[in-house]
Amino acid sequence: MRINVVKQAKLWWFISSGVILASIAAMAISWTTIDAPLRPSLDFVGGTKLQLTLDCSIEGNCDQPLTTAEVQAILDEQAIGKSSVQIVDDYTLSVRTPSLDVNQRTALQTTISQEIGAFDPQSISIDTVGPTIGKQLFVSGLLALGASMAGIIIYLTLRFQFDYAFFAILAL
Repeated sequence: MRINVVKQAKLWWFISSGVILASIAAMAISWTTIDAPLRPSLDFVGGTKLQLTLDCSIEGNCDQPLTTAEVQAILDEQAIGKSSVQIVDDYTLSVRTPSLDVNQRTALQTTISQEIGAFDPQSISIDTVGPTIGKQLFVSGLLALGASMAGIIIYLTLRFQFDYAFFAILAL
């Protein structure tokens, strides 16, 4: 099967333009909702992640699956700033918050347990990443990206003729 790409150049320009515009629109929407074009992970911004699983050995504790709305309401009650709630499976939830101290984490866990149900103490996972480590990871990531781009540029420059290498680098 042969695809004549040059013959359908307008189609490919249209598809590429559409994907680029959709990406820019998504980044603009993200900027208005989370004050950043991309959502950095907890590893980069610092914060606390709690992963809790309902204890299904208690009768009636797992009658209905968890919902993000009920957990988000608890976070709003606790006046915890920008946080995200994700349901991992029907009875496990992951909560990402700004950095919480031990008392705040305990209060949050207690409130969630009282409102939603008891959690299995063996499955509770709490991770806290400080902003210093997050900044170091971000800088290391940028350095790794820069080094890999430099390596690719050097390879393309040495491997291809100048005009092909120039446009290959431009496409990066």
